[in-house]
Amino acid sequence: MVRHEIQTNATLINRQWCELFTAYGFEVGVSIDGPGALNRNRLDRAGNPTDARTLRGMQTLAHAGLSYSVICVVTPETIDYAESLVNFFTGLPGCESVGFNIEEQEGADRALVSEEAAYWFWQHLIARRVGGSTLRIRDVDRLADYLAATRAGRVNHAPYEPIPTVSWDGQVVLLSPELLGITEPRYGDFIAGNVLHQPITAMLARAGDLDYVAEFVTALNDCADRCAFYDFCRGAQAGNRYFEHATFTARETTYCRTTRQALVRAAADHLTPQGGAP
Repeated sequence: MVRHEIQTNATLINRQWCELFTAYGFEVGVSIDGPGALNRNRLDRAGNPTDARTLRGMQTLAHAGLSYSVICVVTPETIDYAESLVNFFTGLPGCESVGFNIEEQEGADRALVSEEAAYWFWQHLIARRVGGSTLRIRDVDRLADYLAATRAGRVNHAPYEPIPTVSWDGQVVLLSPELLGITEPRYGDFIAGNVLHQPITAMLARAGDLDYVAEFVTALNDCADRCAFYDFCRGAQAGNRYFEHATFTARETTYCRTTRQALVRAAADHLTPQGGAP
């Protein structure tokens, strides 16, 4: 069965869009970083705030009987507002779950969320979830599902998703959508082929011939051999490795430390209270 998914800031959602989503069975995701000032980085092309329009769109979805998930980017300015974020998303009608994406570096020269700040952020979210919060939190629930499967002896790791991304003219890159449109002396244009001339299955069959894919596979194997978190994490994303280190061979990224390792440590310390911050 084909899954239809759309990620939107919901500013243009109206009844007609809701009818379309219902007719074709779309799963809807909304991008919003919290209430009021916490959403200050999400502006329209004119530089105006979008939070009020996004909330209207979310209300329209809820009134149409459509549930939705949320992606919330957490920045150094908002990392200390876990309580406000949980309360906000819990109170949104139709909000089914939230994925908290801790901001990562992609070539930008700016402060990043520290591992310690991320640890306490996850600690707070885990405490709220364990304390009875009905808000589903993507990464916390993934960890809970992994632990349950491990205890039951039924962990089943799916193959790594190659993430083929197709441009308007049919060009295809693998591993990370952010690589589309980039040219770099070491890796060229990252293009694996063009869907106008060959099927994606043929591109995947010879993906190992691409230098950046081969490097990434080598790095994943290195993670598997050397990282204690690998069985849960399954390796840092290709885009994170490249944009943070300018190579695909780097074993550890900010994403590893703040979104995987800090989460696991926070959960372990919550279950064993004698633990503490990293």
